[in-house]
Amino acid sequence: MIAYRLLTDDDTSSFCHKVTEALSKGWTLYGDPTYAFDAANGVMRCGQAVTKEVPGEYSPEMKLGKL
Repeated sequence: MIAYRLLTDDDTSSFCHKVTEALSKGWTLYGDPTYAFDAANGVMRCGQAVTKEVPGEYSPEMKLGKL
């Protein structure tokens, strides 16, 4: 099955590290990154979807960050 995650964070190096860590664990970039202003917190936020082929069947109890 193909697992999907949407990684998000403030526009800092933390976001880049989050994406880099996912890539190092076998996740693949999916689509273009997103970038938007979070008016409630006054910061820019980034998002990047990633996918990964994993064995087994989907279950809502899956911990996607642990795959």
